[in-house]
Amino acid sequence: MISNIINQLLEIFMSLGYFGIALGLMIEVIPSEIVLSYAGYLVAKGQINFVEAVIAGTIGGTLAQIFLYWLGYYGGRPIVEKYGKYLLIKKHHLDVAESWFNKYGVGVIFSARFIPVVRHAISIPAGLAKMPLLKFTVYTVLAIVPWSIFFIYLGEKLGANWRHIKEYAAPYTPYFIGGALLFIAIYTVYMMKKKRAVR
Repeated sequence: MISNIINQLLEIFMSLGYFGIALGLMIEVIPSEIVLSYAGYLVAKGQINFVEAVIAGTIGGTLAQIFLYWLGYYGGRPIVEKYGKYLLIKKHHLDVAESWFNKYGVGVIFSARFIPVVRHAISIPAGLAKMPLLKFTVYTVLAIVPWSIFFIYLGEKLGANWRHIKEYAAPYTPYFIGGALLFIAIYTVYMMKKKRAVR
């Protein structure tokens, strides 16, 4: 169940309309799936528009990841390890995310968004590796759009039961992870063939 504190924060964010949706995702004090599902509930009530809610969610989610990218780009690993805990990113999360990025390349920026543990930390290794910001942003947006659509849609369908979003979304999680891993495999094979063709 969602705590009273989170409920109060959600009410504050949603009182700001679409800006509140973006803000809730930018500061990440509440899991994105909860913010988005509550937005879907408001769509069901007719208070906001589905498409505009998706746009707001995409903007907020993307800006949050760009901030983490900049943290890695300008701060480096020592700064991230020191202050990452305040962003709910543990050293273990960072280690796994950096290992994935180094192993699978920039394509993981898209696919890792759907996988627990590395989902929130993957932007930092991209910054550490000085990945071009435009490319990083494109991959990030491509992942956040379907993520936003999915949870806003579920929130709309659940209506007043949106608080149970985690239980309702759980059966879909393996499909997200499976699809993400498949994308990583295809991307890895593609890059290997591309490197061989250059030689």
